[in-house]
Amino acid sequence: MPNYKLHINGKERSVAADADTPLLWVLRDELNLVGTKFGCGIAQCGACTVHIDGVATRSCQMQVSSLDNLIITTIEGLSEDGNHPVQQAWKEIDVPQCGYCQSGQIMTAAAFLEEHKNPSEEEIRKAMNGNICRCASYNRIEKAVKVAAEKMA
Repeated sequence: MPNYKLHINGKERSVAADADTPLLWVLRDELNLVGTKFGCGIAQCGACTVHIDGVATRSCQMQVSSLDNLIITTIEGLSEDGNHPVQQAWKEIDVPQCGYCQSGQIMTAAAFLEEHKNPSEEEIRKAMNGNICRCASYNRIEKAVKVAAEKMA
């Protein structure tokens, strides 16, 4: 089994895995970074979203062998103490119900807001569209993204 050096949350980590092992399972099973969730396994729901070189990416479809020299950030690495503006807005608006999709929602929102400093409601809705929330907290999610954008301005 090959060994891969991954740059995750500011640390270099070495993992032994088959080349086609999805990043999601390396994070959860090998590195105990369980904030990233399994949802659908086909990159459609967004629960497994992480940042790869700052881009929101579905980790369930990223093979570990394709991640050499890339910077990976999980929900655990977004901020050390949960004080990222998106995380603060999530708490302020009281977004989660069950909470299962929230790490993927937060990671999508954080990457989006890095590129869009003053987004419209339509831009927010479009950016967050690919993340499924079974509790249907979409209005609170959109409101929290708007609040986070204001905090980041």
